[in-house]
Amino acid sequence: MRLGPAVAEALAGLGVVAGPDDTPERLRERLNERYLAEVRALKLRQQAGEIPLREYARHVQALKERYALLGVPLSLWADAG
Repeated sequence: MRLGPAVAEALAGLGVVAGPDDTPERLRERLNERYLAEVRALKLRQQAGEIPLREYARHVQALKERYALLGVPLSLWADAG
């Protein structure tokens, strides 16, 4: 399996580097784990008063946009070539 260049770049930008034996399913799982960790950290920051509640939704939206690759179907992750 070979990742599309945009997918590989997006993963690397989020700190997920594909190994030779990785599958799109495993990579998505690792990416999702990172996303969930960031969501939890964001919630803790909000609860600690670092992020006002009125600004929390904006931070959550930015995080969703940063991890937009999670919304791309796995069938589109592989390089067509």
